Amino acid sequence: MKKIHLLILKSFIRPFIVTFFIVMFVLLMLFLFKYIDDLIGKGFEWYIILELMMYASATNVAMALPLSVLLSSIMTYGTLGENYELVAIKSAGISLRRAMYPMVIVVTGLAISAFIFSDYMLPVANLKYYSLLWDARQQKAAFLIKEGVFNNSFPGYSIRVKKKDPDGQTLHDVMIYERNAAQNNNNVMFAKEGLMYRTPNDAYLVLILKNGIRYVEEPGETGNTRQRFTRQRFKETEQKFDMSGFKMKRTSESEFKGAFQMMNLKQLRFYRDSVSRQIDTGLRSNFKLLAPYYKFFNFPHKSPAGLKYVTTDSPSFTKGDRMTKITIVNNASSEARSIKDMLKARTDRYEAVSKDMRKSIIEFQKKFTLSAACLVLFLIGAPLGAIIRKGGLGLPVVVAVIFFLIYYIIATIGEKSVKEGHVAPLVGMWIAIAVLTPIGIFLSYKAATDSVLFDMDAYKKFFQRFIKRKAV
Repeated sequence: MKKIHLLILKSFIRPFIVTFFIVMFVLLMLFLFKYIDDLIGKGFEWYIILELMMYASATNVAMALPLSVLLSSIMTYGTLGENYELVAIKSAGISLRRAMYPMVIVVTGLAISAFIFSDYMLPVANLKYYSLLWDARQQKAAFLIKEGVFNNSFPGYSIRVKKKDPDGQTLHDVMIYERNAAQNNNNVMFAKEGLMYRTPNDAYLVLILKNGIRYVEEPGETGNTRQRFTRQRFKETEQKFDMSGFKMKRTSESEFKGAFQMMNLKQLRFYRDSVSRQIDTGLRSNFKLLAPYYKFFNFPHKSPAGLKYVTTDSPSFTKGDRMTKITIVNNASSEARSIKDMLKARTDRYEAVSKDMRKSIIEFQKKFTLSAACLVLFLIGAPLGAIIRKGGLGLPVVVAVIFFLIYYIIATIGEKSVKEGHVAPLVGMWIAIAVLTPIGIFLSYKAATDSVLFDMDAYKKFFQRFIKRKAV
């Protein structure tokens, strides 16, 4: 019995590790394709890119782990069925359910590890990832000067180069606009040739310009409103530009800690409780805030016997004086507008706080749904592999992707519905698990009873019998 369990575990661990790293690699490539324009050409050190990719990989575990469990379980039991090893196990008197025990234990351990990861490690990885990605996207490009384009990276300057040699340092037809905000004018410099290089530690960018001319506009002398225009020719001159603004500056991580992706269960529960008390306090204060605007509350609860309330269609109102009726209606409209204006700000605030509350509940539930998804997808993958009886990366990959897309689409729709407030958070976040669990139970039953669910010959025979009955 132990040898059989060891055989199944060995058959599962190897494809699980392979598929996990394959899925992580694919997701990492998608990340690079998405942010390639924000990372390339900004002069990052190699370890910055490596660190960003490491944090991005950690944030992709929530998607890669369930898909790897599904795919590897299909491959494991499909390979065992294809090699008739499941037949040998069943002929030895061991049911498929008992043969799945070691796998259930391993996947349960993976689910517990996924929960621990999502509660302790994932918030830290998200914090590092989003803060570093923000700084990387805000970083200015290191390719400062391009051909035929005005570059405004240096404050107060616009630089245009008509042509650059292949060495990247020799420039031709250089034009530099220098904006002088104090004198409200522009100084212009033209040069036929130039040489560009950086000082040590990238402190300055130096342009050595040759055979050029400089135009300078200056205000006139005191009492003279006419401006002075100066033209200067030069054989060679040097322009130095400060590059301190191009060095990557790290933003304090404390500015990102307020996001729900960076919180663990304890922090999310504390936020939810504090916001719930805030909402309850606001709702209780609404009555006290609006009470003075209602004339009804100015009277005692037990009104005098002669006090009557009339509506606009009552005879006592329609028979009244026209100016009196206009005054009454205007006063009522004014009070209604005042109440509406007062409630609008409080309503907007309530909707914003409620939306944040729903987002925090979504992140709270995600830490549990990740573990549940691993168990449910294994419950689908293992019997599917036993029924399909195909190993490798062919048919199992197709079937795994189909079921994972079903899970992902339902989970995404449910999460979006929760954010918009159309569905209760508990229902929206667990609807994908609720839909796939019966499918997993059904497939497990079919696999345990040696069903021919995916046997095309069985369907052909059924339709042939059906056609013969019709012909008779």
